[in-house]
Amino acid sequence: MGSTVNIKSRVFGPPSSTPCTRSHQIGALALIAVTFFATRLLDQSFPSSISSSSFFDGNGYESNIIRFSEDEGSVRWPRRGYGSYISLKIYIYDENEIDGLKQLLYGRDGTISADSCLKGQWGTQVKIHKLLLKSRFRTHKKAEADLFFIPSYVKCVRMMGGLNDKEINQTYVKVLSQMPYFRLSGGRNHIFVFPSGAGAHLFKSWATYINRSIILTPEGDRTDKRDTSAFNTWKDIIIPGNVDDGMTTHGVRLVEPLPLSKRKYLANYLGRAQGKLGRLQLIDLAKQFPHKLESPELKFSGPEKLGKADYFLHLRNAKFCLAPRGESSWTLRFYESFFVECVPVLLSDHAELPFQNVVDYSQVSIKWPSSRIGVQLLEYLESIPDKRIEEMIARGRKLRCLLVYGPDSEACSAFSGILWELQRKTRQFHQSSETFWLHNGSIVNRDLVEFYKWKPPMPLP
Repeated sequence: MGSTVNIKSRVFGPPSSTPCTRSHQIGALALIAVTFFATRLLDQSFPSSISSSSFFDGNGYESNIIRFSEDEGSVRWPRRGYGSYISLKIYIYDENEIDGLKQLLYGRDGTISADSCLKGQWGTQVKIHKLLLKSRFRTHKKAEADLFFIPSYVKCVRMMGGLNDKEINQTYVKVLSQMPYFRLSGGRNHIFVFPSGAGAHLFKSWATYINRSIILTPEGDRTDKRDTSAFNTWKDIIIPGNVDDGMTTHGVRLVEPLPLSKRKYLANYLGRAQGKLGRLQLIDLAKQFPHKLESPELKFSGPEKLGKADYFLHLRNAKFCLAPRGESSWTLRFYESFFVECVPVLLSDHAELPFQNVVDYSQVSIKWPSSRIGVQLLEYLESIPDKRIEEMIARGRKLRCLLVYGPDSEACSAFSGILWELQRKTRQFHQSSETFWLHNGSIVNRDLVEFYKWKPPMPLP
């Protein structure tokens, strides 16, 4: 009883002539609660000021957006939902650990090299794998891992004839059947990279086997030829496309940007028609207004083939770089535009962009309805004063470090951004249709066999 009196004295002050009843205590606690929530409400009503170093104009809360310092490459990730620092342990499956994994990396004969797969849009499969192998967040212990990475260069392997579609499907199923930790979580903590417009559809049976897994892909929409998209906004992550290393280097780039006053064209479109309506409309528009819109006929083979340097020399020669959809919604030109300092104009209605929950792309690019491609588009772009274009280019110059695949030692890189996003996906609790837990915390399967006794090959969904 004496201890209770002492506690009351410390909390509510010394006894007075008026006894402190339970009603007084409840009232005091209610007052504290009201004060707390009122303070929070006022804080949210007045967004904190955005420093001049931010490329945002102050319309959002400081805690909700990425902020950049004056020097390109220095970035502070917002704390909302991410935490104040990255705390991850990622296990990378070794190519010799799982039977069949080498085939997904180097083809059935093992003749396809990782270096040959660094080129083109599928290079992200190789880059992310190599960066994870050197990452400070890598762990060699499965039991302590938050996430598991399954390396595969399967897009490149398929393009180079190393595996056909049937072999890819069979090999993935074989690989997954040997992974107890995949079964433990139902695949929820396993990461796959699918770097092209086809996305996870490269694995024909993805919907059966990896529909719960985390998929890294530049493609958020793939319903143009299929009934369903493999991208899920809740669990998957949009990643930047693989821009040529010659343009993303910190040193001398393959092609340097031109001053705005020296650019010949208002806009350009560099790409094949592929029978797509939007692209055909742009090519036709360029024929009508050749002095405003450049759209050269690109040769992809033979003596007139456009080299890498020539391609970027064309791209940099306009104020606006038009990026229509092709076979799928995403387009590499959107990312390439930032490195020639040309304002990207997205003409793809369903495109998803990387890190878009913390980056305001309306400050660095334009998204125009694909149903309005025509003279109206050129008139709109022509009406934008050079001062506004310069401002957008300057903001994009700070943003583009997030589109470069550098090590996690660099605060601003595509890889660091992916790690931040992965941190939000981490779930510590193992739950799937095949895992059950007992009163002592042990995890068992349907036969009540404890997890550490599970033996591959594992059953699959």
